[in-house]
Amino acid sequence: MAKATGSETPMMQQHRAIKQKYPDAILLFRVGDFYETFGQDAVLASRILGITLTKRNNGAAASAELAGFPHHSLDTYLHKLVKAGHRVAICDQLEDPKLAKGVVKRGVTDMVTPGTTVNDKLLEHHSNNFLAAIHFAENEQFGLAFLDISTGEFFIAEGDREYADKLLQSFKPAEVVFQRHQQKKFKEYFNNKVYTYTLDEWIFDAGYATDTLLKHFQTHSLKGFGVDVLRNGLTAAGAIIHYLKDTEHPNLQHIVSLQRIDRDDFLWMDRFTIRNLELVYGSHEGNHTLLSVLDNTVSPMGARLLKRWIVFPLKDIQKINERLDTVEFLIREMELRNKLTHPIKQCGDIERLVSKIPMKKINPREVMQLARGLRQVETIKQLCLSSSNEYLKRLGDALNPCPYIADKIFKEINENPPAIAAKGGVINEGVHTELDELRQIAFSGKEYLTRLQVKEAERTGIASLKIGFNNVFGYYIEISKANLDRVPDDYERRQTLANAERYTTPQLKEWEQKVLGADDRIIKLEAELFQGIRAQVCSETRKLQSTARALATLDALAALAEAATRGNYTPPVIHDGDAIEIKNGRHPVVEAYMKESFIPNDIVMNNSTDRLLIITGANMGGKSTILRQIA
Repeated sequence: MAKATGSETPMMQQHRAIKQKYPDAILLFRVGDFYETFGQDAVLASRILGITLTKRNNGAAASAELAGFPHHSLDTYLHKLVKAGHRVAICDQLEDPKLAKGVVKRGVTDMVTPGTTVNDKLLEHHSNNFLAAIHFAENEQFGLAFLDISTGEFFIAEGDREYADKLLQSFKPAEVVFQRHQQKKFKEYFNNKVYTYTLDEWIFDAGYATDTLLKHFQTHSLKGFGVDVLRNGLTAAGAIIHYLKDTEHPNLQHIVSLQRIDRDDFLWMDRFTIRNLELVYGSHEGNHTLLSVLDNTVSPMGARLLKRWIVFPLKDIQKINERLDTVEFLIREMELRNKLTHPIKQCGDIERLVSKIPMKKINPREVMQLARGLRQVETIKQLCLSSSNEYLKRLGDALNPCPYIADKIFKEINENPPAIAAKGGVINEGVHTELDELRQIAFSGKEYLTRLQVKEAERTGIASLKIGFNNVFGYYIEISKANLDRVPDDYERRQTLANAERYTTPQLKEWEQKVLGADDRIIKLEAELFQGIRAQVCSETRKLQSTARALATLDALAALAEAATRGNYTPPVIHDGDAIEIKNGRHPVVEAYMKESFIPNDIVMNNSTDRLLIITGANMGGKSTILRQIA
């Protein structure tokens, strides 16, 4: 920002001071009903958002660029700025302008970056939005951490350069943070087209990182997470928590655990394999991928998990067979599968709703959706527990419908609440006595005034007596000059007109104070009550997250069963040997999108008699198809 001048207004001095704290972010500065940008921020915002750029001269030699938009349009414009690769600092008014003495207090209440957003318009419902941190350690070793703040999932790992690159390709983070002096190495090693942000070297100190994590998880040790030996990974994880705190994300109670990624648990694929096999990203028109063929999920939670399953193939035979056996069970039990998928669909995205609660981003409508989802969980739990499949029973045990939370929400929140709590109409009648009384005053004002007017006309004998209101004098009783001799002693004169006098009474004064303050008090009370409900739901974060994970697993398993039924797929027999034998094999993606029928083929390969296959044929004869099919 430019240096202060003598003609700079107090508000612009305030803007300059706040902007100095966030020099690398576009600062959206709340002024009345608008978010304004100034200087270079205004030039950028004007170009990205397509809004008018103006110049304002404050009497100084130089004028300042200015561009803004209405505050209620924040969601519309915010995602455009972030999608364009910019960090955005949202600076709000921290006090009521009507009560402010001098310049209204302002401060940054939210910092939005590609990897830290929880805004629905910036998130893809079927994909995670990971923030990654890379710690460049000694001897070409790396610590990595991946956090999806919108779901609370937090993973750490460590390994060499090749492994680090494979992790980045698999997780596809929206943003990566790393040491400031390693920018050249990051570009050289990872060739990753992703939004990056660099941090000071001291943030990646192992001791500082561990202290940061211990304070966050409020534990004396990290052994309980099984990650205490991953020193480089923990350093990256600590850097992520530091970065979130530094970007105005203090409420992170939904991040309750660290999950270790073991190199031996999964088959790791490089970027070329993931791309060439078209597992989750298609290279041809129509975006035909393995994911698009298998994804019959009915919830965003299940869709995200299925995508991760495809990118992180299991290596453990027991876990693979457990998954295969459950899918086969759901193929046979089609009625159970249908009974499960319908309520799962009704649950919505419990995982992301739960994460919004501690961050105070959840609105009343979303809280009601959470309660409706928990009601469905009761049904799903019973279906799982009554099945004969052990894995489904375990998932049923993990489901917690939290009936006391759902009951509280249904009892206290309006069945069809507004999306914005500040609009009122959130809390049900019968929940709070004072709130009910204030609503009676606010909503029955006309009836009260009509009754009072009739009562006063009878008391005074003045049939023409009227009760009215204006912004200057408030509520008044108007009496024509011809009837002034009948005015009672308790009437207090407020205003003199040409043909009448206006009065008030102690009773009218008392009612006026109530009704004029009722609306503000209603909004305040409703906000307090809503915060209380939100706090109680927040206390059950762990149970709700466990429930969401179980629902996602059920959804993904049911989706695979549906795909297998439609495609007439056969379960493979998994073994520890060196042979692969496929009879009547088909490529699932090619088959799904080709107009003619797919011609099945057989493959036998092993390390003794059939180590090498030479595949020949004409162009477009299917050579590459069979290679991808086997892979």
